[in-house]
Amino acid sequence: MKALNKENAPKTQRPERIIQFGEGNFLRAFVDWIIHNMNQKTDFNSNVVVVQPIDKGMVDMLNAQDDLFHVNLQGLDKGEVVNSLTMIDVISRALNPYTQNDEFMKLAEQPEMRFVISNTTEAGIAFDPSCKLDDAPASSYPGKLTQLLYHRFKTFNGDKTKGLIIFPCELIFLNGHKLKETIYQYIDLWNLGNEFKTWFEEACGVYATLVDRIVPGFPRKDIDAIKEKLQYDDNLVVQAEIFHLWVIEAPQEIAKEFPADKAGLNVLFVPSEAPYHERKVTLLNGPHTVLSPVAYLAGLNIVREACQHEVIGKYIHKVMFDELMETLNLPKDELTKFAQDVLERFNNPFVDHAVTSIMLNSFPKFETRDLPGLKTYLERKGELPKGLVLGLAAIITYYKGGVRADGAEIVPNDSAEIMNLLKELWATGDTAKVTEGVLAADFIWGEDLNQIPGLAKAVKANLDSIQEKGMMETVKGIL
Repeated sequence: MKALNKENAPKTQRPERIIQFGEGNFLRAFVDWIIHNMNQKTDFNSNVVVVQPIDKGMVDMLNAQDDLFHVNLQGLDKGEVVNSLTMIDVISRALNPYTQNDEFMKLAEQPEMRFVISNTTEAGIAFDPSCKLDDAPASSYPGKLTQLLYHRFKTFNGDKTKGLIIFPCELIFLNGHKLKETIYQYIDLWNLGNEFKTWFEEACGVYATLVDRIVPGFPRKDIDAIKEKLQYDDNLVVQAEIFHLWVIEAPQEIAKEFPADKAGLNVLFVPSEAPYHERKVTLLNGPHTVLSPVAYLAGLNIVREACQHEVIGKYIHKVMFDELMETLNLPKDELTKFAQDVLERFNNPFVDHAVTSIMLNSFPKFETRDLPGLKTYLERKGELPKGLVLGLAAIITYYKGGVRADGAEIVPNDSAEIMNLLKELWATGDTAKVTEGVLAADFIWGEDLNQIPGLAKAVKANLDSIQEKGMMETVKGIL
């Protein structure tokens, strides 16, 4: 078996046009895979310089393999099982700014640099007032980026053609707005002047993005077989699902510079990411939150098993297509396609997604992911969505604890305040009190849900049915 390096594997030289803050599994299996496809299928012709955003990271491992690695995509694509391996050669080098700060700052001096992409975790886009302009480097990601932008501004004497296009991929709604705001805070803190501020505003663009791809990461259990198949000793293989979506809130001229659509990729340049954020939360996270307690209390442990079950599968379909989809405002065919993709993802034969892993903090999840849909459905249809109401009753039942019919333990996990409330309510043995008490908990909902017409009565009826007939029969009753 050969070492994976540029002596043993082909590596194309291309202009360095992208600075990437972050070297983790997600960026390598998502952004670098997308850039690889753009290089293969369009004239994008760009390489990436990776910058390690914190002082301890993986750049040494990357450089040891000349920044080559494989992406292993697994899942269903229009019903066909896919398990592919692709070598990614788009990273030209990887830097640690904590030990190579001069080289890091010199990236700003490269005239052809055009893009900055980041994933520094949700906590990465934060303002740290202790950062100084002459730190080598600033500790926060926005601090480092401001240092780089200021050095570029000075190097090219404020040339407007040398601005950068910035795509944050951190999982924060309107991440671009937050990053821009933080850069302005550093411009003020460090007194960088109005000329620089104007250059940043007019020459650079910071665009909000939404990213979506499940990336399990390094395939520990499959790695020996993968290396055998590759005949390369690759210690940075990264596994990911086939589905990918990148929504970028930017004008069409930016799309022309970043021609992902010409490579047949699911990258959308849109005027607002908000409806896509809402679509993802509603049609991916929303069904997860209610299918998990319903499936578990019906004796099923894995998301895929639940989707393929003749009764629970119909329940999931009902919640997604007949209820939640009816509450969204994007075109119907677009929503249907997305929902079908979600079902394929739930059915991924390579991922055993335990429903109990989704059950953590179910009440706050229901509040953000399902409650808005429940209210909109009631408003639009004049009746409550039966599947979502049953999902809420299933969460309340799950939080009672105890054991399933087959003896498997039921172990709810949430904040102490929620756990104590449910314990007290279930101790009364009265489902009317349980229902009223849960719906009245404004520290969960920010309001009293007993005020929603018919909700308390419907939840109580479901709780009684689950206690008397079991989950499976209760589900059959609403289909």
